[in-house]
Amino acid sequence: MDDAEAMFEYSSNDNVSRYVLWETHQTLEDAKAFIEMAIEAYEMRDFYHWGIEYNGQFIGTIDYVGLNEYSGMGEIGYVLSGDYWNKGLVTEAAKRIIDFGFDELGLVRIQARCIAENIASSRVMEKCGMKFEGTLRKSMLVKGTHRDINMYAIIDDDR
Repeated sequence: MDDAEAMFEYSSNDNVSRYVLWETHQTLEDAKAFIEMAIEAYEMRDFYHWGIEYNGQFIGTIDYVGLNEYSGMGEIGYVLSGDYWNKGLVTEAAKRIIDFGFDELGLVRIQARCIAENIASSRVMEKCGMKFEGTLRKSMLVKGTHRDINMYAIIDDDR
């Protein structure tokens, strides 16, 4: 909960939340509710949620937003304060949780998706060794609009 104010600072920014599934946070309580949900899910091992820190500052999150341990697949997602964009920080964090997925969780496929217009997120996925698998046309309802989604993935054989 110590990071709630820092989370609210970036999650209340319309530029930061433009390409994510969740609504822009309107109050500090929105950030606290997300943190509570993340802690609960982490303790139940339903999802893995981590904070991203830079020079001791909480600046974003990176997660396994979906896991299917039976089939060995996981999906990652991330968000970062706009003050820290274009510094390679999400790429570094994503590479680490990809390694965690393969090495600790025994996954064979790790994927990530982004709204097609989110070029910066596509670049992160490519820098992590993920391959573009295609565009899923109007496959996701995001904030009231059906959006095209780009799919990227890396498999254990790619490493």
